[in-house]
Amino acid sequence: MTRTTDFLSPARLGRLTLPNHLVMAPLTRNRAEADGTPTDLMVTHYAQRASAGLIIAEGSTPNPVGQTYPDITAIHTDRHAAGWRRVTDAVRAAGGRMFLQLQHGGRVSHPATTGLTPLAPSPVPLRETIFTSQGHRQAAVPRAMTMDDIRATIADFAAAAHRAVDAGFEGVEVHSANGMLLHQFLADNTNRRTDGYGGSVGRRVRFMAEVTEAVADAIGADRVGVRISPASTVNGVLEEDTDSLYAHVLDRLKGLDLAYLHLVRSDPAAGWYRRIRADWPGVLIGNPDLTDLSTQAVARATRDMLTAGADLVALGRPFLANPDLVARLRLEAPLNPVRDRYFMYVGGAAGYNDYPALAIQSEPPSNALTALPTS
Repeated sequence: MTRTTDFLSPARLGRLTLPNHLVMAPLTRNRAEADGTPTDLMVTHYAQRASAGLIIAEGSTPNPVGQTYPDITAIHTDRHAAGWRRVTDAVRAAGGRMFLQLQHGGRVSHPATTGLTPLAPSPVPLRETIFTSQGHRQAAVPRAMTMDDIRATIADFAAAAHRAVDAGFEGVEVHSANGMLLHQFLADNTNRRTDGYGGSVGRRVRFMAEVTEAVADAIGADRVGVRISPASTVNGVLEEDTDSLYAHVLDRLKGLDLAYLHLVRSDPAAGWYRRIRADWPGVLIGNPDLTDLSTQAVARATRDMLTAGADLVALGRPFLANPDLVARLRLEAPLNPVRDRYFMYVGGAAGYNDYPALAIQSEPPSNALTALPTS
C-alpha cells in the first residue's frame, strides 16, 4: 500500500477499496445468545459503526469446545451463519464491510460453560480463575490434543471460514494472539509437546501455520488475515524466544499472500515491531496501546502508527464509545468517554449501543462497499 499519514484518505485491502485507514478492532462483548448466535443488539451495534474503513467482528468459535466465556459468538452451525448474515446485511446497507475473527480458546474455557473438557497443546491450566456461566471457577486442566484433535480443529477452522463468507463477510481473521489456542501452541510455557507440534520454534509454529493454510485454501488467501501479539502475556502465555519465534511465523506466512497481518498493541518503538514491518511484505495493521482516549491523542497515535509503517490502524475502545468515530476525528470533535468496564461484558444495550452520535453528521454519503472482480 502507498504510505500515508492521512488516516481519513481511502485505502486498499486486497480486493476491497476502503474509505479510510481506520479499522474497528475485534471486541468481544458477550452479547450473543447462549448458543453463540448474534442478537438484535449486535445488528445495531455493528451497523452504527459502519463508517470504519473495515470492521473486524469479534472472535467467533469454530467449534463447541473452542468457546471461551458465556454468550460468545460462534460460526459452526447454520443458525450462527444466519444470525451473522443479519449483521453483515445491516453493515453493508450502511456502507460498511466486515471480516470475522475466528477464535478458539483452547485452555481459556471451562466445562461449566461448554460441558466439554478444554483442549490445548499440553495439559497446562490457567493459573487464575475463569468466568463461566456459573460464575468464577478455578480453571480446568485441559486435555492435550491428539493428532485426530489437531486434524479436526484445522478442518473446523476451514469450515468456519466457509460459513463466514457464506454469511456475508468479506473475509476472516485467524486469531493467533492473546493466549488463545494458536498462541498456546506458539508459547513455550503452554506447549510442552515432544511431537511434531512442540519443542523447537519451527514445530511450535506448525499448528498456527497449518490452520492458516487450510483457511486460505478454503476461501482464498486474499480473504484471510492473521492476528498475532508478540511478547504478550495475556492469559498466562510466556514466550522466551519472541524474536526467533515470530521470524519463523513470518517465514511460514509471508509466502501465502494473505490479506493482512494484524499486530496487537503495536509499539512502534519495539524492536520486534520494526523487524516484523521490515520482513512482512504485505498489509500490516497496527493496533496502538492507547491510554489517553481524547480526540487529539487518538489522532496522534493513529498518525504515528502509519508513520511507523502500518498500512491500516485498528482501534478498539474509541470505536466502542463512538459509533461515529470517523466523523468525530474528521471534525476534531470531542470523543465520548468509555463507560464503566462493568458494562462492557454484562449484556444489554447499556455501554454498548447507547453511546451518542454527533447531533450533526457530516460523513460523505458515498461510503459504499467497492470490490474488484474476483476473476
